[in-house]
Amino acid sequence: MARTEDFSQDSIGRIREAPVSAVLDAVEQAAQGDRLSVRRMFETLGSVSFLPLMLAPALAVVSPLSGIPGFSSLCGIGIALIAGQMLVRRRHLWAPDWLMRREIRADRARTAIAWLRRPAGWLEWAARPRLKFLVTPPLVAVLQLLCILAGLAMPFLELVPFSSSLLGMTVVTLSVAMLARDGLLALIGMAPFAAALAVIVGVLELG
Repeated sequence: MARTEDFSQDSIGRIREAPVSAVLDAVEQAAQGDRLSVRRMFETLGSVSFLPLMLAPALAVVSPLSGIPGFSSLCGIGIALIAGQMLVRRRHLWAPDWLMRREIRADRARTAIAWLRRPAGWLEWAARPRLKFLVTPPLVAVLQLLCILAGLAMPFLELVPFSSSLLGMTVVTLSVAMLARDGLLALIGMAPFAAALAVIVGVLELG
């Protein structure tokens, strides 16, 4: 059982205003040593919402870290696990101990964070409350289900070029849309999911 610590009130406000930057700052703080573990990252992010926790592995899949063998699979499992618990409305995150113990070199994490800063700023600039009915119950369950499907697909798609990153982009965009109550952004976030499906179909046809 993994139960994370609560954010401060200042952190809660920042998550709403700049969700991606807040997550990147938290992960960067956790990556000050030589190694960064999943447990340390989750503890630093806190438990104000499952969405910031899901953003972290999704951002990692979009970054150059996705080139590490097996990394996209690990992140996909984490994404599906978190999104599934959001869907059933658990109050606190549960994660298996073997997942929480996994770690990567902290310098790689810091490099990936620097790479993600610019697209993070653009995404936060674009997000604003719109079409809220698409990101609130009951329709928000559709977005959570898409995140589950994207995460579960990642372990099977590591050998398909760009597909895991496209799925990661879907989860990032949907997470920000849910945090910002932006239904239009949620609709846009479905585009990378469709693109990943197109890549998969193309590879299957070639095979």
